Amino acid sequence: MTDHPLSGRSLLRFAGIGTFWTLVGLAFASQFYLSSTLLGRSVTWGQAIGYSLGDWYVWAVLSLPVLWLARRYPPEGAQPWRTAAIHLASALVCSLVYVLLRSLVGVAHSRLLDEPVTFAEVFRPLLVRTFPFNLLVYGVIVTISHAIDYYRKYHERTVHSLELEKHLTEARLQSLLRQLKPHFLFNTLNGIASLMHSDVHAADKMLVRLGELLRLTMHHPGQPLTKLREEIAFIEKYLEIERIRFRDRLTVEITAAPDTLDADVPSLIIQPLVENAIRHGLEPHARPGRITVMTRREGGGLLLVVRDNGGGMPAGGFTREGIGLANTRERLRELYGERHRFELANHPEGGLEVRLLIPL
Repeated sequence: MTDHPLSGRSLLRFAGIGTFWTLVGLAFASQFYLSSTLLGRSVTWGQAIGYSLGDWYVWAVLSLPVLWLARRYPPEGAQPWRTAAIHLASALVCSLVYVLLRSLVGVAHSRLLDEPVTFAEVFRPLLVRTFPFNLLVYGVIVTISHAIDYYRKYHERTVHSLELEKHLTEARLQSLLRQLKPHFLFNTLNGIASLMHSDVHAADKMLVRLGELLRLTMHHPGQPLTKLREEIAFIEKYLEIERIRFRDRLTVEITAAPDTLDADVPSLIIQPLVENAIRHGLEPHARPGRITVMTRREGGGLLLVVRDNGGGMPAGGFTREGIGLANTRERLRELYGERHRFELANHPEGGLEVRLLIPL
């Protein structure tokens, strides 16, 4: 038979309340002992601790209904005046109950010391001396209770907000990834269509390679991040299709440092960069084209470079970016915020170079 899950939490809460009031009692016992010593009164540590704990353990018992009342009638309730009246009446009753209970404890304590006193002898001075202070203690308990509840609710709202933000980011990334796949498929089918009238055999080979690539895409888990080695395997399949299309005009060099292959990178991050290099660096020119893909560690991050030998970027930059580059920028912003670098620049030897630096 298993215990109710709340029982453990309740015991822990009661232990916490008992520990808190014990620490308060010991603090007041130290103050009582020191002040008595300075005034020349003979008080032992045991007497100071016994007297002080007698005071505060009574409050430990009373704090339980006070805490319940504080949660039952919080200050932000719909009827603040009614809540204030309830707490004022409760404070007066609680202060009186404290005096009654403390008087009983005092009588019992006096009998243990073999110095018996009557209930009235303890009650009257205690009522005059502690009644206003008890109202203050009640107010402190209620204030602490509200502060703890406020912090708990604030923490829960913060965690909930972070969870919502995380799910929203994942949804945006999934949307961007879904946007990229049809774009890549559409461009590949366009390439196949252009070969259908000039080289049916090459178009057939491209369709076979496209089927293999789509099968690989379907098995893709759809997560925002994947291993670099998987990205390179995907881009090699994609480049097999482009080699059929451009024949001897396309040369590709992929150089990935071995210590980067297990790094996490955004899914399908290389394909739009390579596609952009082919479309703008190779297609407009009759000369042979060269695409270089390189990865290495740099400054605690992963550097990914895609370079072509085309005409490069015009002065003043591109007037508008296509879906591939715009999609890449947005995904990097969602994943890394300001902790990444994405740059397009003309290479000194000609052509466009895209440099992407992401944290490892």
